[in-house]
Amino acid sequence: MLIGVPKEIKVEEYRVGLVPGTVRELVHHGHRVTIETNAGGGIGFTDDDYRNAGAEIADSAEEVFAKADMVVKVKEPLEREYRQLREGQVLFTYLHLAPDLAQTQGLIDSGCIAIAYETVTDAGGGLPLLAPMSEVAGRMSVQVGAHCLEKEQGGSGMLLGGVPGVAAAHVVVIGGGVSGTNAARMAMGMEAHVTVIDINLGQLYALDLQFGPMLNTIFSTVDNIESHVIGADLVIGAVLVPGAAAPKLVTREMVKRMRPGSVLVDIAIDQGGCFETSRPTTHAKPTYVAEGAVHYCVTNMPGAVARTSTFALNNATLPFTLALADKGHRRALAEDPHLKQGLNVAGGKVTYKAVAKALDLPYTAPEEALAL
Repeated sequence: MLIGVPKEIKVEEYRVGLVPGTVRELVHHGHRVTIETNAGGGIGFTDDDYRNAGAEIADSAEEVFAKADMVVKVKEPLEREYRQLREGQVLFTYLHLAPDLAQTQGLIDSGCIAIAYETVTDAGGGLPLLAPMSEVAGRMSVQVGAHCLEKEQGGSGMLLGGVPGVAAAHVVVIGGGVSGTNAARMAMGMEAHVTVIDINLGQLYALDLQFGPMLNTIFSTVDNIESHVIGADLVIGAVLVPGAAAPKLVTREMVKRMRPGSVLVDIAIDQGGCFETSRPTTHAKPTYVAEGAVHYCVTNMPGAVARTSTFALNNATLPFTLALADKGHRRALAEDPHLKQGLNVAGGKVTYKAVAKALDLPYTAPEEALAL
């Protein structure tokens, strides 16, 4: 199979679909890899690094899309990218389709086979290709939140961990999954007072066992969210409904009642965000103030630490990339029900129920769409 990797074009996105080590593994399995020139330049990989790993270098993204049997990316394709996709071509990347009708329609129109990292599952019900970036985003959320609390960033002027004789900040993490757990861990490490709110009692129990009395765990109800958010200095939205739009758990009225200069970091913004006041931002302009609170809603947070993120992502995606390349997408999807969960669009049809429901589009079972 010929695997193509274009350079990412989202604002301030420096990650790359394949690192040279992963390219070498694919070539070792008998596949060809074409990389757009300077695709890995943002994280220190030269074209020669890729050539030495066995890749061919393409002069443009257009050449990559035209040649490749499978396109491997990091972020969802923008309009000028999905317009280059063709019928039967495999796209393997993050998609986050639920809040994005334009992209979904573009993938439908292309006739491509679009497999989303974020909905591939594992035997334990986890999301193995989302988890590495959730870990990064969770850890980053505290880092950026602490920065946004500084006065010159529009924050209230609080040091997250306080100092002797001065209270530490109150951090509320909504969602106790991978990103929420990592956010809580970092916030506790910086000596903040931390509360995690989740609807899953089993997860709250696991967090209590892991962190003990350092962490306050609260069951998720409207009343509990409201009372804890209003008194928080930093709120981190780490809610995930796989493949679906994130629920709006923090209302505008709650944000209004927070102390001016409080900070909200919405990790769920890729799926539409879990704060009513959220709107997507970029690394170039990451924050805005709404209802007196600083909002950080960057849709590709891990792109800020692109080298770490790229290696972590490649470690997770390589087995699936190899399966798709070695077996072809039909056999790979038919033999692996967890990979099949990643199929979001195929042959002009939406094949993931949560996406179809969120966008009010017809749903077609993967087996029917691909005649598996």
